[in-house]
Amino acid sequence: MTDVESVKNLQQSYHRVRGQIGRVIVGQDAVVEQLLISLLARGHCLLVGVPGLAKTLLIRTLADVLNLSFNRVQFTPDLMPSDITGTEIIEEDRSTGEKVFRFVKGPIFANIVLADEVNRTPPKTQAALLESMQEHRVTAAGRTYTLPEPFFVLATQNPIEQEGTYPLPEAQLDRFMFNVWLDYPSFAEEVQIVKQTTAGGSITLEKVLDGEEIIAAQQLIRRVPVADNVVEYAVRLVANTRPKSGNAPKFIADFLSYGAGPRASQYLILGAKTRAVLQGRFTPEIEDVRAVALPVLRHRIVTNFNAESDSVTPQEIVRRLLE
Repeated sequence: MTDVESVKNLQQSYHRVRGQIGRVIVGQDAVVEQLLISLLARGHCLLVGVPGLAKTLLIRTLADVLNLSFNRVQFTPDLMPSDITGTEIIEEDRSTGEKVFRFVKGPIFANIVLADEVNRTPPKTQAALLESMQEHRVTAAGRTYTLPEPFFVLATQNPIEQEGTYPLPEAQLDRFMFNVWLDYPSFAEEVQIVKQTTAGGSITLEKVLDGEEIIAAQQLIRRVPVADNVVEYAVRLVANTRPKSGNAPKFIADFLSYGAGPRASQYLILGAKTRAVLQGRFTPEIEDVRAVALPVLRHRIVTNFNAESDSVTPQEIVRRLLE
């Protein structure tokens, strides 16, 4: 199959996936699009939203439609790294009577892992998850175990209660391709949600893609050509978030202590490539870069005291940059 045919097939599959998810999840179109872009670009997502916005249901539905294995880990202050990655246990070999160590895989060994309330667990456990995200493997007792592909981590944070939490440091936030914000549904959407969830009956979803097809799609996206002016636009946009870059606008120097690093530029181009392919186009445009700029940049820029005292949020800064 040629790449041109693959792009057309992927676009059709994408619309079918959206249709299937829409049977269970009301609204949240932008969130579903960003999740799928992140998955196909081999990134990971940080989902931020108040409780009760169907974050877990959305991820489980996505795993179901894509025919991928799914595990959910509820992060708590007493969670240990081995509770995520797995642990070695001593077993007796029945034939010889000898005692041997056997590695029992943890919940990280799944295609889609939902790390619920990732900021509730201490840094040591957060680091174990983030190492697996970066390396796609787990090291235990000196042995390395490869995680199943495709491997996609979604971590959720509750923006309301911050007492007793361990906020992710900037270097670890940078590992997430997108920071996706879930908002309250509109009045009409909420009416539909209430009708749908308070009636009986279960919905059987059609499987649209599988692991091998997703890996092929991830490889296809890497082969998509990008014009130099699009790459330069992305790099210039990221460079303008750095207060000491020389070309940054005045409001950047006023409101930011640190800007985004080179990983932001990489993710802007990967996100733009994926968005273009999902819309059936063979190369991304500057508009695609602008469309993914907010979820890529908002968790990579660090505001200073002036921004906090003037109630200027990272979102506002990114929007002003795009203007």
